[in-house]
Amino acid sequence: MQNSSFSHKVGMGLRAPHFPYLEQRPSTEVAWFEAQTETYIHTHGRSMEMLQTIRQDYPVALHGISMNIGAPEGIRVDYLQGLRELIDRVEPFIVSDHMSWNSISGQNFHNLLPIPFTEDSLQTLVNNIDFVQNFLRRALVLENISTYISYHHSHMNEWDFISEVSKRSGCALLLDVNNIYVNSRNHGFDPKYFINHIPLDRVAQIHLSGPSDYGDFLYDTHSQEIPGQVWDLFKMLAPQVRHLPVLIERDDDIPDFRELEVEVMKAAYILENSYETERTTESV
Repeated sequence: MQNSSFSHKVGMGLRAPHFPYLEQRPSTEVAWFEAQTETYIHTHGRSMEMLQTIRQDYPVALHGISMNIGAPEGIRVDYLQGLRELIDRVEPFIVSDHMSWNSISGQNFHNLLPIPFTEDSLQTLVNNIDFVQNFLRRALVLENISTYISYHHSHMNEWDFISEVSKRSGCALLLDVNNIYVNSRNHGFDPKYFINHIPLDRVAQIHLSGPSDYGDFLYDTHSQEIPGQVWDLFKMLAPQVRHLPVLIERDDDIPDFRELEVEVMKAAYILENSYETERTTESV
């Protein structure tokens, strides 16, 4: 069960290898859990039983990878119906997905693909977000993704595009600090500049994780400890987001719960010791 002395909202991704430990309902330093949406839609087995057990003791957020919010052909209604049923069952405090696309004409590419930073793409996103928010009857939260290619016909940078999507659609933002770091390395920009040009008043949640370093590029595997560069960016950001829920993500090579809990405690310590400062004005 949640530790009542916990002072900041740092959570952990709910993963199957931790189920046996969590079934004992131990006291933890984790304030909330995030469940991957697709694992629980139209599911009535052990995973759903575990999610409902966790929900008795902790707030829960839902985080999806298959909404396909950037698709020109629109959003699948059957997916949204399943999501709405899941929302009714677990009453999550946040429902999020990624600012990306991953399928077209029924063909799923099993990856989060980048959206061109154009006016046409922006309008497609706004239209789809409006449809989803009306269908779910709640605000949607969208995450910036890691990318490995860029489009020649993009005429905006990533931070301006993301900011404009939120402004026009009314959606909130999930700021993934690791993804900012990955993209800064892969595309050659200053990650601090990115953070300084995102409207933090539109941010509803923070993600922290670790990428894999392949030398010429970083790949967002969620399989490593959070690196020092990501912690440094989080420390810079912490004074402005200390009121927001922060998540520690690990999707592969998942360690023992108590080992991963150390990263939860580190994030909480950074928030606890952060103080209000002016956002930096460093530029590229």
